Amino acid sequence: MKLTFFGAAKAVTGSCHCVEVNGRKVLVDCGLQQGRDEQDNRELDFVPGYIDDVVVTHAHIDHSGRLPLLVKQGFSGNIYCTRLTAQLLSIMLRDSAQIQENDAAYENQKGKRAGRPPVEPLYTLEDVEKTLRHIVTCEYGWELDISDGIKIRFVDAGHLLGSACVEMWLTEQGFTKKIVFSGDIGNRKQPIIRSPQPITEADYVVTESTYGDRLHNVKEKPNYADDLARVIDETLAKGGNLVIPSFAVGRTQELLYFIREIKEQGLVDADPDFQVYVDSPLAGAATEIFSGDLTGYLDEEAVEHLRGGALFRFPGLNITESTGESRELNLDARPKVIISASGMCEAGRIRHHLKHNLWRPECTILFVCYQAVGTLGRILIEGIQEVRLFGETIDVRASIRTLAGLSGHADKDGLLEWVEGFEEKPRRGFVGHGEDSVCKAFTECLRMEHGINAYAPYSGTEFNLLTNKLEYEAEPIPVKKKARTVSDVFVRLMAAGQRLLAVIRKNEGGANKDLAKFADQINSLCDKWDA
Repeated sequence: MKLTFFGAAKAVTGSCHCVEVNGRKVLVDCGLQQGRDEQDNRELDFVPGYIDDVVVTHAHIDHSGRLPLLVKQGFSGNIYCTRLTAQLLSIMLRDSAQIQENDAAYENQKGKRAGRPPVEPLYTLEDVEKTLRHIVTCEYGWELDISDGIKIRFVDAGHLLGSACVEMWLTEQGFTKKIVFSGDIGNRKQPIIRSPQPITEADYVVTESTYGDRLHNVKEKPNYADDLARVIDETLAKGGNLVIPSFAVGRTQELLYFIREIKEQGLVDADPDFQVYVDSPLAGAATEIFSGDLTGYLDEEAVEHLRGGALFRFPGLNITESTGESRELNLDARPKVIISASGMCEAGRIRHHLKHNLWRPECTILFVCYQAVGTLGRILIEGIQEVRLFGETIDVRASIRTLAGLSGHADKDGLLEWVEGFEEKPRRGFVGHGEDSVCKAFTECLRMEHGINAYAPYSGTEFNLLTNKLEYEAEPIPVKKKARTVSDVFVRLMAAGQRLLAVIRKNEGGANKDLAKFADQINSLCDKWDA
């Protein structure tokens, strides 16, 4: 009986764990690596054909995005998830495949001119369709025997529609151990989504730690609609666009919920009839799911309010489907609100909107999602002055802001509340799904302040659940840096130096008086920087 960590081990993305019981191997999640975590999404750390089944905690791509690659490379078992996770996977994986195909086509277009061999997409829409045929759905609270010695149950994690913690009972050699995988624990008192449901017993717990070293620092009763209205009003009053990078599923629906309130209460004076554009076909499809049959996933009052999608409809709301409609948004001079994916600005239409709005001081870029280290979103929040988008250097003159507390992830207190829900302390707690320093901090907190035998593994670590002992302790893997979307200022400086040399050569044979003046100017510049 063994647990192996394959992803999101001292990293925020690429969640993937493997449980082995009676010779059968079950993955919990198979997510895409993003930002600084990304090494090579094509390289799985196991043979897909040897995996018997997969259990998916929720539909976000960092937990599900490599499922089609798994199938493409030989996986033939079942993929278990909740009913609404399955519905969201059907649109999110198709969208991901389209991005993979478009990125490969773009790289091949450039590569052909440079004489490089063609690249293949990570997976295709055809791979996604095959993947969806492997899905088996169940509801919260059902106990399901998925194979000899392995039983699972999903519990609402309060993170995303259909998201779940996974309770797993493992039986081998006459011994039964219970392990709980947190998935992503949701923030408390969110609109639409229920708060995380407690689990009271486990021998082992694998917990996320995304915000394990910080609090959201929100008021006792936060009013997100007021805070968002203030940003909208200030930006429109300056004649600028408010651009909101947002995850198409979950966060976008929350924003629409708040904007409907803002419109109904007349909280924006600069333009009470302001236009809102959701520039993401995926977000439109997800909103349809949020407006469908949610029985068993929300409390009855919320289900009744959401029925028919009334909470997501208001005057001035526009869903843009085609790329042509998306382009036209940046040709329209009227101030507006643009909500677009992806939430971390690593792909999708949001990058085009950043290109057209980052350089405009009257505009605002408002971040409402977690930004992983190494992503364009994180770098913008950290204050970078210019970025490189679509071959152009773009100055960052727009106001860069965040909406405090609006998070789908529990903060440190929320995570501790979930962990403290266990009536008896687990034999061992494993901490992952957080930046290296955060994993270490939260692990130390669990050990020193809460008496839990906690450990933060690196990817590749193996643990024997029968003997409660490490079988193999992996070392950290150096991250292979990918090509940065951000301009390398030093490279620009070197290029400027090369240009200067070219200009000097061009002036050979010029008048001595002019050459002397030119030399004095260069020396003066050098004296300034050679301090």
